[in-house]
Amino acid sequence: MSQPTESLWVNARLATMDVRHPEAYGAIHDHALWIRGEEIHAILPQEEALAEFGSRGEVIDAVGQWITPGLIDCHTHLVYGGNRAAEWEKRLTGVPYQQIAVEGGGIVSTVNATRDLSQADLSTASLPRLQALMSEGVTTLEIKSGYGLCLYDELKQLRVARSFADNYPVEIATTLLAAHAVPPEFTGRSDEYIYDVISRILPAAASEDLAEAVDVFCESVGFSPAQTRRVFEAAKAHGLRVKGHVEQLSNLHGAALVAEFNGLSADHIEHLDETGIAAMQAAGTVAVLLPGAFYFLRETQKPPVAALRAAGVPMAVSTDLNPGTSPFASIRLAMNQACVLFALTPEEALAGTTRHAAQALGRAATHGQLAEGFVADFLVWNIDHPAEIIYSLGTPLLKQRVFRGSF
Repeated sequence: MSQPTESLWVNARLATMDVRHPEAYGAIHDHALWIRGEEIHAILPQEEALAEFGSRGEVIDAVGQWITPGLIDCHTHLVYGGNRAAEWEKRLTGVPYQQIAVEGGGIVSTVNATRDLSQADLSTASLPRLQALMSEGVTTLEIKSGYGLCLYDELKQLRVARSFADNYPVEIATTLLAAHAVPPEFTGRSDEYIYDVISRILPAAASEDLAEAVDVFCESVGFSPAQTRRVFEAAKAHGLRVKGHVEQLSNLHGAALVAEFNGLSADHIEHLDETGIAAMQAAGTVAVLLPGAFYFLRETQKPPVAALRAAGVPMAVSTDLNPGTSPFASIRLAMNQACVLFALTPEEALAGTTRHAAQALGRAATHGQLAEGFVADFLVWNIDHPAEIIYSLGTPLLKQRVFRGSF
């Protein structure tokens, strides 16, 4: 990639995703995008921009193509070892999950595979998934831990995630998800494991600055609301934001608990009720929709999209990339699924992977829009309409990926 400098992008159609522009997608026309260093310096009428820009740097002709903000995947479990394709095949032939788990499958198999890899080998195994997302235009993504389930391996996952940002043109937000499942060595002793999380794992991740946020799988097959509260209180004490895997399989009022702690996001939320929606709206907590898991698990309970929309709760869309329930390294697929399965409009789906995804990662003031002062992460698409990004899967529509002004 070139080094960031001043550049002026002209003859483009800008899908700013900025609500200050009333046209769909925040679209503006006959304007130029002025990049200075790693930020968007200005968006000006094209003739005015050309006159002011002069010979400061390179003028780039977008020849009528669309420019959008870089895409943001705000919920992934990208760093893990092994895969569960054979397990999936068994499930399709009627083998119950309980039998698969007894035979060593399920999340335990991923935990074992992740623990068995060195940090270098774990990075090598995970990199193709990162590259797949980047190739579709992802410039920022969240990566959770949660497949180590012990101090050493949880931190190992987070270190791998952080190393990607050091070596590739992508921004990584790291989240500690040690409270993902009870590890085999703590079987039947979930309270003791939660104590290990809050007394050892979480403080270590915070002290090494390896995590921005803390997540908990608050479910009947995960951790109780009381256990979740203990983790959230520990996160708050260490200055970390919270988010939650909540209301996926049942309604334990986890979303309201996330909102109580001013959480960044409540994710999955298929069983979310009106009380939870009201709590999220009041706290500014983002609803993260994960249609990949809904599709892969053949679920039937859909998230309450219409009620979220009516309440003005921002809806993000993400891949939930993971080996067990959403093995899809495709943000465009997630957007398409959100439209087809959850009845989002294409504009909502794109907002869900730009403006609202940025908010879900605590980056609303700097990411997810084409606006003055925002980071210069943007994409040039060979399309006639922004909906094509979501409509036409498998077709390579991305012409240029710009990260921090460099391309």
